[in-house]
Amino acid sequence: MTQPESDRASPSFCYALVPCAGVGTRAGSPQAKQFHPIAGQPMVMHTLQALAGVARIRQGWVVESPDNGFDWPAAPAWPSRFSRIACGGASRAHSVFNGLQALRAQGVQDHDWVLVHDAARCLVTAAMVNDLIDRCMSDAVGGLLALPVPDTLKAAAHGRVAASVERADKWLAQTPQMFRLGALLSAMTPFEASGFEGITDEASAMEMAGHSPLLVHGSAHNFKVTYPPDFALAGALLQSRTI
Repeated sequence: MTQPESDRASPSFCYALVPCAGVGTRAGSPQAKQFHPIAGQPMVMHTLQALAGVARIRQGWVVESPDNGFDWPAAPAWPSRFSRIACGGASRAHSVFNGLQALRAQGVQDHDWVLVHDAARCLVTAAMVNDLIDRCMSDAVGGLLALPVPDTLKAAAHGRVAASVERADKWLAQTPQMFRLGALLSAMTPFEASGFEGITDEASAMEMAGHSPLLVHGSAHNFKVTYPPDFALAGALLQSRTI
């Protein structure tokens, strides 16, 4: 896949998009998990501050629910290059799709890179994101942080092991996932009518559009806070960085 001549004539910039409209029912938190306090501030603020430490991210947007009642922190906790847009949808994929359309409306070009990152991956670091950018900037498709599966995989049936699954060449997808705005929107648009059924992340949409995203080695620390015990683990790891 090659870029059109018009795209190659102008520089490509990097932007961040953070879907932040979910509820996170599995986390057992009294509020949406991304707003749960961890290490002295709402979890999502750790995420945004890490992304703000990446100089090549020109600007970032947080996609929140239109009826979100969260009292966002003010500066200096709030990164100056990030803005909020209230266009969250019924699913993560819907929020990302709405966010991408909003970025295009605000002047982001189709050949620009968008790094989509989960608000609940609050342990991401600027070094991880910079490594992804380094690897993807010259790639025709883009890619994502991911980890090779280290454990034995089991397929289940009725609560029992049905089979062992070969783990060779299996990776755990993480975020950020970095693709060009136009390519990602085009890949997601055919699924809009079905409510984005079948899209589990941005890479899956690109795969179904016939692309092969690049796998960039991430970190075990870049896990997604999902279940109640994850809050304590994330907090301990964040606290350890300040010791």
